[in-house]
Amino acid sequence: MLHGYGGHILRVDLTTGKIRREKTDAHDMLKVIGGRGLNSWRLYEELKRDVDPLSPENLLLIGVGPLTGTLLTSSAYMTISGKSPMTGILGDSAAGGHFGPEFKQAGYDQVVITGQSEQPCYLLIAGDHVEIRDATHLWGQDIWETSAAIRKELNDNAFQVAAIGPAGENLVKYATVACNNSRMFGRTGMGCLFGSKRLKAVAVRGTKRLTVADPLGYLELCRSLDQRIVAHPEYERRKALGSTLLMTALNQLGILPTNHFQKGIAGYVDRISGEKLAREFKVKNKSCFNCSIHCSRYYITHEAECEGPEFETLCSYSSRIGNQDLKFALKMTAYLNRMGVDSLSSGETIGWAMECVQRGLLTKDDFDGLEFTWGNRETIEKIVQMIVHREGIGDAFSEGTFSLAKHFGKGTEEYAFHVKGLDMICGDPRGLKAFGLTYAIASRGADHLRAEPFFELTGRYEESEKRFGTRDAADRLSDNGKAALVEYTERQALLTDCLTMCKNIGLSMDILDFEFASRLLRAGTGLKFTTERVNEALKGIIDIDRRLNIDLGVDASQDTVPKRVTQEPLEEGASKGTVVPIEKMVKEYYHLKGWDDHGNPG
Repeated sequence: MLHGYGGHILRVDLTTGKIRREKTDAHDMLKVIGGRGLNSWRLYEELKRDVDPLSPENLLLIGVGPLTGTLLTSSAYMTISGKSPMTGILGDSAAGGHFGPEFKQAGYDQVVITGQSEQPCYLLIAGDHVEIRDATHLWGQDIWETSAAIRKELNDNAFQVAAIGPAGENLVKYATVACNNSRMFGRTGMGCLFGSKRLKAVAVRGTKRLTVADPLGYLELCRSLDQRIVAHPEYERRKALGSTLLMTALNQLGILPTNHFQKGIAGYVDRISGEKLAREFKVKNKSCFNCSIHCSRYYITHEAECEGPEFETLCSYSSRIGNQDLKFALKMTAYLNRMGVDSLSSGETIGWAMECVQRGLLTKDDFDGLEFTWGNRETIEKIVQMIVHREGIGDAFSEGTFSLAKHFGKGTEEYAFHVKGLDMICGDPRGLKAFGLTYAIASRGADHLRAEPFFELTGRYEESEKRFGTRDAADRLSDNGKAALVEYTERQALLTDCLTMCKNIGLSMDILDFEFASRLLRAGTGLKFTTERVNEALKGIIDIDRRLNIDLGVDASQDTVPKRVTQEPLEEGASKGTVVPIEKMVKEYYHLKGWDDHGNPG
């Protein structure tokens, strides 16, 4: 018996309607662990390299890990993967909630979806019963309406639903998938990939009992992890504010993106902070499956109610685009979640447009008469609606900032802040050197979640010396030791995605290490996961991601960050005068990985 794992891989061809199950291979799992690792391996082995991301031949993968849905705290995540419609390279996105555990309890570790349905459909998975159902009546509905309608149709509110909204249907390149209405698979356009296959949703119901190989040993490990979480110095603050605590924290460090990274300080941060959100609009905390922190928040204003926002959404629709109105940012959060739009990519298109107008490169005549001035709420709301429906200039915006800037030219490309086509997140790397390196080398583009080297913010200098051979790895303004830090946390980040576990706990709170994870895996699965074998698997998957991207056209020249953060120092605040020496750090990273000078794995 294969403990921990669901036990089967599900394959669905939407063109032919053929559905088949395969047994999960224990030998394969020792090489990839599960979750994102399994998805990456599948893409590398089965994806045709020249396939158009929107064609029926592209793969759409949903994967969970060997510990998903167990007693392990926050073991709720899953990963959706495919060739990205937005970037044309490796694409994936992860989220928590309750879908992943339900999928595991249905008996599956991964679903591989190919083909393209002739008409809108949704995939029903109820244990051994799998069916492709008509979704014509759901096409055009938003994510919240879709989830409610499917549950009503099935007469069972226990079904977990992952769905797209109108943005995914209209093939907005950065459309999202959501489960539990607000748990967003936000990056790289997985909602667009759903829409290209005319797949409106996946609904899953599990009734199988999960087993672990060593119940008592596993219970002891999970309890010890719970104790470490509660004893963590950031536990109460993370519980109260979630990731929105970063609004104030990054502002104090001078690295809160303001007016499209022109500044790192928003003088009005108290008006848009996580503290104000919690104090005035939060009505309750919410949690993913089996998590002890309950870091998510449900809010109500006179115009909207929704779960969230996380830091990236709050910043993207406040300081990044010059908006000082928290209630408006909360209103936009609810709309984005209903329509299925990535807040980061849509926010970057808006910030780009505002700076281009500010600099006289473009005018309102280029934007259907819309006034792209900082914080212009009417314009922000209107352009997002146009993006969702690909109306007017919204059609160009829906392609993403990289394509949008190429469309206009006139020097606007310099202000499109992306890496490998994926828009940069809300953390100014001029005051976060390891994060800057992470943006440059991340396999899906300008992203922090491939490594999230939060350790450089901790000031834990003695531990830094022991782990990375230098105290500087714990100093956010130093570039020394950052390659070692990123290489370590890149494996740690992948580990959480393979198990699957929340990065806020396993990585940012630095709760999960490789030795402890190997013990969890042995007790959970009964397979011979050693610390060495776990690290070997993680390193192998990172190399596979790189090899796939090289096949898809990525080279060393793209392992960089926007010109602004390498050549224009911040002018005020705690990170004043700093830039990112990216070439030096990238070369050190290649060396540590055992890659050649061009970033090719050995």
